[in-house]
Formats: sequence, structure tokens, C-alpha cells
Amino acid sequence: MSPETGKTRSEKIIETVRKRKNPGKIIDVDEEKVKLVVFMLSDHYFAFYGAYVKEILPKTKISYVPGSPPFILGIINVRGDIESVLDINGFLGLPLRTETSRDRVVIAAKNGVRSGILVDSVEDVLDVPASSIKAPISTLNEEIKFFVIGETDYKKNNVTVLDVGKVFKKATFH
Repeated sequence: MSPETGKTRSEKIIETVRKRKNPGKIIDVDEEKVKLVVFMLSDHYFAFYGAYVKEILPKTKISYVPGSPPFILGIINVRGDIESVLDINGFLGLPLRTETSRDRVVIAAKNGVRSGILVDSVEDVLDVPASSIKAPISTLNEEIKFFVIGETDYKKNNVTVLDVGKVFKKATFH
């Protein structure tokens, strides 16, 4: 046993082998993690912080509300609670949606506002190190820049992390 580390020679060898097998995969277990809900809109990956996502529901019948702006698709009944449903594609400069069987309604809440947001599909809910969310690129499209917190990677794809509070702000002051 080594007096300075308190490890046996065998333990040191095993540790060295593990480091060689997984270079760059040493993870600081004390690093802050954030939960992300990764979803698709028009073949692009986006995410919201999981702290603001309350539920993920399959798309149900959305009842149109006469006189509502085009980005408010209508309302849904969630176990007796009425929730509005937003289509944020226009906010982000994305093409109009096409309906699929994978459509989901993400119920989110922030700054006293709660609403559903229609997405093409929810891909994953995962914990990532807070440091993996990088500042957005400076050449980001102006239509989307207002909503972006940062960017990260998911299965070798770029994921744009959106601020759900800014989405709601745009919807209420539109």
C-alpha cells in the first residue's frame, strides 16, 4: 500500500487502466446538473429546462377560441383544468407545423404563466452538467435570439435551449 494515496498497487493499476479506457470521460460528480426536456420542432432539436416543465401529454383535441391570435391554437382540458396551447414555430422563424402521431403538448409554467406548447415530439428528458450549456452562437437568427438561453449537444446534434419564460412573455405581449 502506498503511504501517500492509501491505495494498493492493484488499485492504482485498475484506476490507470480505467482512465486509459475512458480518456476525457472523467466526470466531476459534484458538478451542478440541470434537467432538460429535449423536443423537436421542424427537424430541429430544442429544449426547455425541466424545472419549468410540469407535464408532457399526447396531443388531444384542441378547441379553437374565436378571436385568439394565430399562435394560440386553442385550449385543452387537462383533468378539469383548462390550458391554452401555443404554437411557437412562428416565434422561432420555423415553417408551419404538420400534424403527426408523435405530437406532444408540453405543459410549462414560469413567472406566473402556465400554458401548453405544441411540439413535434419529445425526444428525451435528461440531466446534463450545467457547464455543457454554452452561450449561443453570435450569428443566430434574430427571430430566435430573444428566446435562446444557450446550446448543448444531444446524440451528436445541436440542441437550442429556450427560455420558456420569454416564450410566454412574447405570447402575452404579442
